[in-house]
Amino acid sequence: MSNQIRFKIGGMEYAVNSDDDELYVKSLASELDRKLGSLQKENPFLSTTMVAVLAALEAYDLAKKQMAENDSLRLEIKSLLEQTACAKMEADRATRKLNELLGNEDDSDF
Repeated sequence: MSNQIRFKIGGMEYAVNSDDDELYVKSLASELDRKLGSLQKENPFLSTTMVAVLAALEAYDLAKKQMAENDSLRLEIKSLLEQTACAKMEADRATRKLNELLGNEDDSDF
């Protein structure tokens, strides 16, 4: 269910419809307000639009880097799962071979 959520950024009031939790959306707005204020303070010669574009660029850069890191971690997890599966197969083969050598007829552990 979509809620209308009101908040202020840069002294301007906004309202958005969102399915997200109101506190979450307001916390995002608060963080953005702080970020814009910080950028404006560091670059007082920039217009509000330019400051907003810088903030959006930083956020987009962070999101892209996080997605790349997530992809890298997914590949690493996949590789580790494959290594685990191979190690399990090797352990199963070794157990069967040991059972053969010991004269055990079933595949149970010795």
